[in-house]
Amino acid sequence: MKKIAFYTLFSIVTYFLQAQSSMQITISDTSHQTISKYIYGHFAEHLGRCIYDGFWVDDNLNVPKKDRIRLDVVEALKKIHVPDLRWPGGCFADQYHWSDGIGDRSKRPQRVNTTWGMITEDNSFGTDEFLQLCNLIGCEPYIAGNVGTGTPQEMENWIEYLNYNGKSTLADLRRKNGHDAPYNVSFWGVGNETWGCGGNMTPEFYADQYKRYATFCKDYPGTSLKKIASGANADDYNWMEICMKKIPVQEMWGISMHYYTIVNNWQHKGSATDFNEQEYFNGLKNCLHIEELINKHSAIMDKYDPQKKVALAVDEWGIWTDVEPGTNPAFLYQQNSLRDALIAATTLNIFNNHCDRVRMANLAQTVNVLQALILTDKDKMLLTPTYYVFDLYKYHQDATWLPLEFTSPAYTFENKSLAAINASASKDSNGVVHITIVNLDAHNKITVNASLQNITFKNIEGEILTSQKFNDINTFQQPDKVKTTSFSDYKKNGDKLSVTLPPMSVVLITLM
Repeated sequence: MKKIAFYTLFSIVTYFLQAQSSMQITISDTSHQTISKYIYGHFAEHLGRCIYDGFWVDDNLNVPKKDRIRLDVVEALKKIHVPDLRWPGGCFADQYHWSDGIGDRSKRPQRVNTTWGMITEDNSFGTDEFLQLCNLIGCEPYIAGNVGTGTPQEMENWIEYLNYNGKSTLADLRRKNGHDAPYNVSFWGVGNETWGCGGNMTPEFYADQYKRYATFCKDYPGTSLKKIASGANADDYNWMEICMKKIPVQEMWGISMHYYTIVNNWQHKGSATDFNEQEYFNGLKNCLHIEELINKHSAIMDKYDPQKKVALAVDEWGIWTDVEPGTNPAFLYQQNSLRDALIAATTLNIFNNHCDRVRMANLAQTVNVLQALILTDKDKMLLTPTYYVFDLYKYHQDATWLPLEFTSPAYTFENKSLAAINASASKDSNGVVHITIVNLDAHNKITVNASLQNITFKNIEGEILTSQKFNDINTFQQPDKVKTTSFSDYKKNGDKLSVTLPPMSVVLITLM
């Protein structure tokens, strides 16, 4: 009995020590760098139920609508201050001909979406509808141009249609279609994934194509184009090297990088909801790998652009799992768990802390596809755990980045470990400081003791996103299972701040 009692006491003490682990962090108000709002951008492709049955719904659906644009979705996106929306793809962009999607909808041609499910694309949602959507959300459009099956002339015409305010056939066509003033679209992707679905090009060939197409992407009065080159797939550093070497810095606003968090492998990605701690851990580990990619791509960019004029645009990112059982595998419809929210929050912290180079990012995708913010089912709509991360993090947009220094305790699983804590901080134009902290550990509380240098404040507020299990989700039957709530497990002692984070949590601390 004594031996059992001893081991029981030892286990309790060990658990208590683990559960109450702590760390030191220093946050300094010494930076002049800005966290670009465009890091918080999103992505809407003609894929599955993102556009059709997501943003653009049937006339007979009993939801608030402007034309056929679903307004409850719009209002949700307005609340999180979506800065830009990337469209029409993705892989779809390089088979999309913009002139198919303008004018009388009853006369628009019907095409086959050969990339995503061999379904009919009726082109009822086209350029003017997309710009109307962006206007309703209050965000900037980011258009991915067709380099795969298009021509420089086609892209040049598209830009003239959208941006020219004078007298021309294309500008008059825009006016005829209901929009007298130019749209002044600045962000243009010159191709998408040209290393793959955008044409299976070599970097040498694409760099020449970029220069050819970009030559005819003209700045009309009132609009200076921000042209974004089709950059690397994950760790293809040679692609970045060749593009940065061959494309003059002054001819690019940015160059893209795509990276998706895959839990297992591309053939068997893993379930969005039915996963164990091994898959939870693997997902987090693969998510954290994006920082290595950013560091290595940034180092290559620094060789050719030491003044960091060219942005690294991570314009496709997020977790990619197997589709939900019983759904069309080409539609990429997946549920969204607390794990996915932790991945989103961690990734955004990484982007914030690399804001000198990462100045745009677009989560894939906004509605009903991949790591969606919003899921719909006929007239029903729900906000996913990832949506609430963007709601917490919206305060970082265009705020001054504050450097952090800390060494995180480890989250260990089966002799493997990763950093349990990640964080970022910023100060807005009113002097309010926002700190976002993530605890990835599936079991242990962690107390963060912060030393705040040159930061003064009188009041503290907190919000938290967490749940009991890492695979907890919101459903149409239970839409509020995982959502933000108020948080108060913090203490102020002079210029010191102590915050105790529950396992698997995202916390926002606001200092005023």
